[in-house]
Amino acid sequence: MADSRSRPPLPLSSCVSPASFVHVVIRTTQMDLMTEWYRTVLGTHVVFRNDIVCFLTYDGEHHRIALLNSSHQPADGGGNIDHIAYAYNDLGDLLGNYYRLKRLGIEPVRTINHGPTISFYYRDPENVMIELQVDNFATHEESNAFFHSEAFAQNPIGVLVEPDALRAAWEGGVSWEEIRQRPPLPMGAQPRDMQKERAVPRFAL
Repeated sequence: MADSRSRPPLPLSSCVSPASFVHVVIRTTQMDLMTEWYRTVLGTHVVFRNDIVCFLTYDGEHHRIALLNSSHQPADGGGNIDHIAYAYNDLGDLLGNYYRLKRLGIEPVRTINHGPTISFYYRDPENVMIELQVDNFATHEESNAFFHSEAFAQNPIGVLVEPDALRAAWEGGVSWEEIRQRPPLPMGAQPRDMQKERAVPRFAL
């Protein structure tokens, strides 16, 4: 993360490609079978699992594949792919891309601080979800530890955030340590409320 005293201007006009592909999330009604398949084929190990999700990785990343139990969830048009995620080097690149896309009529359906990441979710023309994210922690060990924390147990979804507020903090020199902190849930809100998508214009040529 750039030092708050030396951050470059947001790249508002140029296209900044993601630094890396990070993970894919797959819906399944066969959690045990799918977990074993990816363990066997890719040599992954389970980072975290409960009745809803299983995070698998084969390297230091907190997850490369996530299996989402879809037995109780209606399909949303994206098929078995829940979402595909790409990471940016820092929040400045993520925000610059957000404002560039917004000028082109492409807006996220959800902007959220998960804890390990700040993530902006978009839907492509086929309704597949694309997550553009930046890591909140400096090391994979810190990210992995969050999945076993009380904060994650209480709220495994995250808290919605506003890009304009993030930009003001970033450009105002607020430390990354402070910006990346996941805020508390709004009064009376439940974690599931943080999954709601906002209506955005459909992309058209």
